[in-house]
Amino acid sequence: MMQQDVEQIVERVAAKLGRGLSLEDLDGVLLAYSSNQSHADRVRVNFLLSKRVPSDVSAWQLSHGIATAVRPVVVPANEDLGMLGRVCVPLLVRGFRVGYLWVQQDLEEQSATAILAQLPGVRDELDLLAGLLLDSNTAESEFRRRREQEFLAACNGESNAVAAVAGWKEIQGKGPWQVVTILDAQGAGSAVDPIAATLTHRSAALQSTIGVDAALFSAGTETHSVVLFRESGGRAHHAQVLVHYQLELAKRAGRSVERVILGISEPIQVIRQLAGAYRQSKVAAQAAAVDAPLGELVDSRAVGVYQLFDRLQAPGGWDDTGSVHFRALEDHDRNGELLPVLELLYDNDGSVQDVAAKLHLHRSSIYNRLGRIRQFIGADPLNGAIRLELHAALKARRWAGRPRI
Repeated sequence: MMQQDVEQIVERVAAKLGRGLSLEDLDGVLLAYSSNQSHADRVRVNFLLSKRVPSDVSAWQLSHGIATAVRPVVVPANEDLGMLGRVCVPLLVRGFRVGYLWVQQDLEEQSATAILAQLPGVRDELDLLAGLLLDSNTAESEFRRRREQEFLAACNGESNAVAAVAGWKEIQGKGPWQVVTILDAQGAGSAVDPIAATLTHRSAALQSTIGVDAALFSAGTETHSVVLFRESGGRAHHAQVLVHYQLELAKRAGRSVERVILGISEPIQVIRQLAGAYRQSKVAAQAAAVDAPLGELVDSRAVGVYQLFDRLQAPGGWDDTGSVHFRALEDHDRNGELLPVLELLYDNDGSVQDVAAKLHLHRSSIYNRLGRIRQFIGADPLNGAIRLELHAALKARRWAGRPRI
């Protein structure tokens, strides 16, 4: 957000209304104010000096429902606070709250009727102002930061956070839910500035989910974003978020983003299952990052053996050289002609014809390579236990290269 742009719009609205205005974020921090004011009450003067709404004034304002309002709210005068009557205009973008514009009544006005009658005439300016706030300030809000931290803590299984999130209004009664991990396949873990990377993912997730009713809440980390969805049978909402996230991430990161992955958990019925669902979604995203045929919208149940690898806690992770047959084959495959063919064969149900078509080779070339594999390992790679061992080792090698998130 260009502060100058915001200030100019506030001044323009003030001039049209002929009234004093102040703009604040969701935390009650002053963002801008107009210079013209026939009479400033004590609350306005103190607010402009301190740049923050005092707690007693905030309590009075909140008691009139501004935190949930979607239309202008009349907040009556309060002599004890030294406060004239005023109108609070909630600034929203597609239903998302980004700040509040306050219009103070004049000293001689007995009601806010005249202000309410004037507001439709500045609708375009208010929409523009809300858009500017959304584009830059929302993700930096302290209130938003605290909520995201609490949500991520709940995803990591912290009991107090789980209990708090379960009580959020936007989540209550919206189950069953799904957790979605959003991962930039090429950019994960490459950030130089972790703080900037976190803000980038937070902002991209926030922007890409606005207006998507099924997306209930989003948060960002240094390496990825997390979104809580209302469970649905289809994937239209997920696909919409994927496209918008890719565009937002490219805009904010200042680079091309080639591939974004959404790892989608199994549905959960209660919020206390959040940690398990988060783990499922991360594994799905990581698996798709190293195994492109899994696609970009990846259900956790579709990633197969990768679900098991995540549970292995051996020092240094899974060691695929523990397979004698795989080690022998890897030693002989210096030109990389055998292992890719074998993995593709396993992934295509052993169909030589399908593999030959995908590699643009004749079937005899596939059979020839299978013969060489048999020779090197002294066993048939398409039979029973050997097939399981080699297929698992191939996937374990991929898993070892996964993004660490």
